[in-house]
Amino acid sequence: MADLPVSTASENTPEHVAYLLLERIADLEGVALARGGQDKLASRKWLLDTYAECLDAARGARRYAKTLS
Repeated sequence: MADLPVSTASENTPEHVAYLLLERIADLEGVALARGGQDKLASRKWLLDTYAECLDAARGARRYAKTLS
């Protein structure tokens, strides 16, 4: 039997998925999650608000803003 990658229970939690999404959004928006590099450092507010939105999305509970017509 081929060796399968070892998966831990924490990899499939909404919290872990939300963190991965947070990292992706930070990269796309040019926001650094740690000091160093050229990107601007994420503020506490940005970090907490963005993680909360990512967690809602990972749990399938994200509220979408109404689109303007």
